Amino acid sequence: MKVFTKKNAVLFLLLVALDVAARLTPHAPNFTPLAATALFASFLFESSALAALVPGLALGISDCFLGAYDWRIMISVYASLAFPVLLRRYLKADLAAGRIFGSALVSSILFFAATNFAVWSFAGFYTRDLHGLLQCYLAAIPFFQNTLAGDIVWTAALFGSYAVARKLVSALHGSRQWAAINALN
Repeated sequence: MKVFTKKNAVLFLLLVALDVAARLTPHAPNFTPLAATALFASFLFESSALAALVPGLALGISDCFLGAYDWRIMISVYASLAFPVLLRRYLKADLAAGRIFGSALVSSILFFAATNFAVWSFAGFYTRDLHGLLQCYLAAIPFFQNTLAGDIVWTAALFGSYAVARKLVSALHGSRQWAAINALN
């Protein structure tokens, strides 16, 4: 089975470009499509590695412009944004709105928990005790609201666009316009 077809290459590049553009243009903190594109790529592509590369490459490219930060925190960010790819079997078993949004919610929660634990562990902003950990998580709640909202909005946009496109292609497939399009090829 060929994993990187022309169609996959185009979709891959579009998803990476969306992520990079969203990170480099003004936006609310953490309101990006990164987790949503990872989730969507895991549904679209046969290769988990290819799907995980979408947010990884987008982060790498955009971090070249935005700057680096503590490498240990960066690892938690990159790993957390690759996590949605692990939900592929769950999504593919039954692609339903509840599963899609449940997966986005789980991705948001994991990102919040992992990245803020890394900030508490490595940034030196908080005391290294339970009180400091709780302060870190409490201070991050506004960012979590943005993460959750961004993940839900971008997931709805990606999977919703996919559903609309499938319906349009299906409707065209049975029509005279489809025959005319195929005759041009």
